[in-house]
Amino acid sequence: MGLLGTMARHLDTVIGPGVMLLYPLYASMRAIETPSTLDDQQWLTYWVLYSFITLFELSCFKILAWFPIWPYLKLVFCLWLVLPMFNGAAYMYVKYVREYVKNIGNYYGNSKYPEEQKKVLEMMSLDARNAVERYIDTYGSDAFERVIKAADKEARKH
Repeated sequence: MGLLGTMARHLDTVIGPGVMLLYPLYASMRAIETPSTLDDQQWLTYWVLYSFITLFELSCFKILAWFPIWPYLKLVFCLWLVLPMFNGAAYMYVKYVREYVKNIGNYYGNSKYPEEQKKVLEMMSLDARNAVERYIDTYGSDAFERVIKAADKEARKH
């Protein structure tokens, strides 16, 4: 019982890295090579959720130290997220993440900008977006449209 008991107590450290990092890394690289977006969705969502779990652990490590079952709960949850028979990460995306992302995307849904400008603004970082919004407020929407057309023309040259 000594060896089996030790392995059972350290199951999370023996299996955890393979389940939580190695297999998802391998599957993510394979997903990049396939034309389907379904596997991309599964693995991108997995990495987002895994990042949130890691941030939670780093933030609450002193509290989690009082719960010896935490590593096993994390392992089971990650198994559910990773294993193809469950596709838990894709499920989490469809049920929860998608709605949240749609609400963030609607930030520009009711804005004063034309549709083409909304698309450009959504692709920018927050700092760049703020600078462009100030530019539009100062010089007008037409000036921004000319900048977009000039950038598009320049991009087509290369």
